[in-house]
Amino acid sequence: MWISSPKAFFCASSLALGVLVLPATASAQTPACTSPPELKRLDQPLRRVAQRIVARQPLTVVAIGSSSTAGAGASSSAASYPSRLEVELKQRFPNLPIKVLNRGVGGEEMADMLARFDQTVLAEKPDLVLWQVGTNAVLRHLSVIGSESILHDGLERLKASGADVVMIDPQFAPKVTAEASAVRMVDMIEAAAKAENIAVFHRFSVMRHWSQVEQLSFDSFLSPDRLHMNDWSYSCVAKLLAAAIDDAATRATAVAGSAVALPHGNTSSH
Repeated sequence: MWISSPKAFFCASSLALGVLVLPATASAQTPACTSPPELKRLDQPLRRVAQRIVARQPLTVVAIGSSSTAGAGASSSAASYPSRLEVELKQRFPNLPIKVLNRGVGGEEMADMLARFDQTVLAEKPDLVLWQVGTNAVLRHLSVIGSESILHDGLERLKASGADVVMIDPQFAPKVTAEASAVRMVDMIEAAAKAENIAVFHRFSVMRHWSQVEQLSFDSFLSPDRLHMNDWSYSCVAKLLAAAIDDAATRATAVAGSAVALPHGNTSSH
């Protein structure tokens, strides 16, 4: 048999030997977006979100935070977690007007965010505020105890607006975990939120699960700076958070004793 080229000869030989030749450009399989069962639910119901969904009224979500809210490490603003979250929520509630506003500013600390609450958060009359905090305080060796009073102040102001609130703790990344105060910051955020009856999305624990249980390399869910997230992890966090918001809103209707089902998809309410 005549083989017209070395490449064709290699393929023919491989087939003769029963070897499957894959294209050299085949990419690695995308990791599954997973989370431990205990981290898939928020620990507080989202009553205002539930009210808006049941009444089929527009839902406004404001995401405030620093660079990992702004989307540092993402390939574009559309790949940031707030942008992806809007997509995920609209898929769950396609007949509901939903907007997720990204109010992340890179490099900010808690006090910086509080200083612009009125203009960039509360002025939007949000139904849900997602507040990502703690990472910059850890990286800059700020006092965890000093941060606690600022956090409580911020939570009180957000609660007074009538909005539901979900805290988002730091990312599990080498530059964060290298700091001795990282776990103390995560624990402080959890304790402060519990004291204020505020839900927490445990991003630190979810990402630790990816690393230590799923055995994903940091390169698979972090950008090259080994600090910020990448497109895959922003998308996964948005997917998990959307599911948690949906669940927390559903539980809120049950707590209130409502007989009205949340209008998911094209399902009619009763």
